[in-house]
Amino acid sequence: MTSSPKNALRRSSREDVDRFLQQVRANSPPTRHEARGRLIFALDATASREPMWDRACHIQAQMFEQTAALGGLDIQLAYYRGYGEFKAAPWTAQADELLSLMSAIRCSAGQTQVARLLQHAVTQAGRGTVDALVFVGDCMEEDPDVLARVAGKLGILGVPVFLFQDGADPAAAKAFAHIARLTHGAHCRFDAASAAQLRELLCAVAVYAAGGRKALEDFSRSQGGEALRLTQQLGDGD
Repeated sequence: MTSSPKNALRRSSREDVDRFLQQVRANSPPTRHEARGRLIFALDATASREPMWDRACHIQAQMFEQTAALGGLDIQLAYYRGYGEFKAAPWTAQADELLSLMSAIRCSAGQTQVARLLQHAVTQAGRGTVDALVFVGDCMEEDPDVLARVAGKLGILGVPVFLFQDGADPAAAKAFAHIARLTHGAHCRFDAASAAQLRELLCAVAVYAAGGRKALEDFSRSQGGEALRLTQQLGDGD
């Protein structure tokens, strides 16, 4: 019997979660030395992303909550939409400020601008430490060679990119996985049925950016679920 597309997507999402955890395990440093972590939280705000936008706002607030006890996390919101529009907010440690910015954004039809986003992260890393770039998007319409060149720069700068793919577009999956490899980050697919997994993994990445591997292990012990699976894999590698 042929599996339905919906079930196939759920199975692929589970496989991608496992692969994501393995990649984070392989690339997480033991500790961080700076007082605060810095994470760029980037979103595709084109029209296809509108159904998930409110959920992304809620997840962002939870990321702040999970990292507050670690000395906090500075986050810069970046997004693209419409006809060549790309914006990056100032760095902030205030959850309500960032949530207010996100809530004011309205999705608008346009082409993807992932290369521009990656170049922005390169520029930011040249001005100061950037511990991770998180990107949430669903499609890819750009030259893969251009993406690879800019992603390679981030890999050299030590900025891992964690890409969360909404849906199952094959071109996006291929490009996102390649970016993850070049930056020593990770790629994971999700859909509405796996939103809880997305929340846990995003919080885990934020904790990692704020406090390193030790903080990630402590977080996973308290949270269980996908984060606990990550701790177990880290333990296997010690």
